[in-house]
Amino acid sequence: MKIEQIYTGCLAQGAYYIESKGEVAIIDPLRETETYLARAEKSEATIKYIFETHFHADFVSGHLDLANKTGATIVYGPGAKTSYDIHEAIDNEIFEIGDIKIKVLHTPGHTPESSTYLLIDEAGKEHAIFSGDTLFIGDVGRPDLAVKSDLSREDLAGMLFESLRNKIMTLPDEVIVYPAHGAGSACGKNMSKETTDLLGNQKKVNYALRADMSKEEFIKEVTEGILPPPQYFAKNAMLNKTGVDSLDDVMAKGNIALDVETFEAMANHEGALVLDTRHQKEFVNGFIPNAIFIGIDGGFAPWVGALITDLQQPIILVADEGREEEIITRLSRVGYDNTLGFLKGGFDAWRSAGKEIDTLESVSAATLKDRMAGDNINILDVRKPGEYSAEHIEKAKSVPLDFISDEMHRIDKDTEYHVHCAGGYRSVIFASILKARGYNKVIDVAGGFAAIVKEGIPVTDFVCPSTLD
Repeated sequence: MKIEQIYTGCLAQGAYYIESKGEVAIIDPLRETETYLARAEKSEATIKYIFETHFHADFVSGHLDLANKTGATIVYGPGAKTSYDIHEAIDNEIFEIGDIKIKVLHTPGHTPESSTYLLIDEAGKEHAIFSGDTLFIGDVGRPDLAVKSDLSREDLAGMLFESLRNKIMTLPDEVIVYPAHGAGSACGKNMSKETTDLLGNQKKVNYALRADMSKEEFIKEVTEGILPPPQYFAKNAMLNKTGVDSLDDVMAKGNIALDVETFEAMANHEGALVLDTRHQKEFVNGFIPNAIFIGIDGGFAPWVGALITDLQQPIILVADEGREEEIITRLSRVGYDNTLGFLKGGFDAWRSAGKEIDTLESVSAATLKDRMAGDNINILDVRKPGEYSAEHIEKAKSVPLDFISDEMHRIDKDTEYHVHCAGGYRSVIFASILKARGYNKVIDVAGGFAAIVKEGIPVTDFVCPSTLD
């Protein structure tokens, strides 16, 4: 028996490859299928089943492409209804993969169809659970993401309580927990950086698994402090129910080199969004006017999903040479399939052609400190609300990047703002959006809050985020 966790840091997502006696099951695959196909081919094994723990909201699954390429059966839990062929499992149904078995445990709560897959090894021992978004390491799934459901989040939280107590916590302590996500995912509130653990340890340390916890306490604690989900979550969940185009077709359309004139025409006359994916230090020194910055080496896909509201938005890319295919793939992971090409030769080609260039003023924390000592200046803190509440510059206003469109009414085009985040990535995204909307008096603080603290700029007393409501 072989179990492999295939973890993708950008999405904080774990997919799983399970193999026994030449047969393979894949759990919660990403959009690109090559990883799974290559592993099976190397072992001369056949992919028999593709198990989905639920309709994922934070990424577009690769189950359809993988099924089309292998003939494998797609399995969802009870209640899952799709626009394509699946095997809708019943509770406690068992599937055989070589000498091992996968048992379906219907565990509604995160979503109504959410299911946990229990692996029973060759000796008949309950070995591991693949818990999807039902149980994380240190947390449980948020109960407010069900698509087109008439159930309230309190209803779902109550279902989650029963699922955990009656289906998961009754399993042996030595069962291994393999969740769908780790720290950084918005599918839970406060997940651990660890990506696997023993169930027995989770019973001891996971707040949601306290033995003396009442259902009412569980519902209150699980629903408290949940930020609104990113806008793309419901859209991705629906795509996973209805199906998407083949990734091969998406790549063929998007992985096209565009000369400067064609690129400019697409931006100016065809409504394409210029997405600049270089490092923020390069972007601030020169970029195509009205381009939006979301760097590929940060939390790229989740920020695209949070900030670009239309999944069908035509996108053209400014990218470092050789990374274009990677970027198109990562866009597709969150359902952005309308990439139309990339600037051949990158930003250097645009500059060499003598085209108009914009820049973003960026200052050090030391400069910010000097300016704070003089005239009254306006500072925008674009970190998440919890980060701001824990510690911030006393006179800074909280305007989280996550909700920039809702917060635009608080920003005046005629006022100068210094903008910072934690390390310098999100603030440049924020500033690029402001610039594209005609806000020209925006100044980035390089290095973000880390540099601000190091420089000795006065901040509020630290409050541990876990103590905040």
